[in-house]
Amino acid sequence: MALIFRTYDPAVPLEPDALGILSPPPTAQALDPDLIIAPLVAFDLDGHRLGQGGGFYDRAVAALRARKSVFVLGLAYAGQQAVRIPAEPHDQTLDAILTEKGYIPVRKDI
Repeated sequence: MALIFRTYDPAVPLEPDALGILSPPPTAQALDPDLIIAPLVAFDLDGHRLGQGGGFYDRAVAALRARKSVFVLGLAYAGQQAVRIPAEPHDQTLDAILTEKGYIPVRKDI
């Protein structure tokens, strides 16, 4: 299953998706976002993230980055920071992380 980003219209009711999460309906226009706020279980200061283990965000970010520039912001608590998250070649790095303690830029050109 691939992530599909869709436009949100507050006038159109959300519907449960394949995982039961309320989402824009399948009839909503698909889009390529400029910003992705990525959930995570843990992160390190090199921009590696540990997700839920399905690789959904890595595949979606890789596909988007092949088409355009996209900024990926990890949203976490400071306590989720790890010294090192093992990374594999297919893993996509975060551009920055935002915690309750502040903004952590990872990409050096931002």
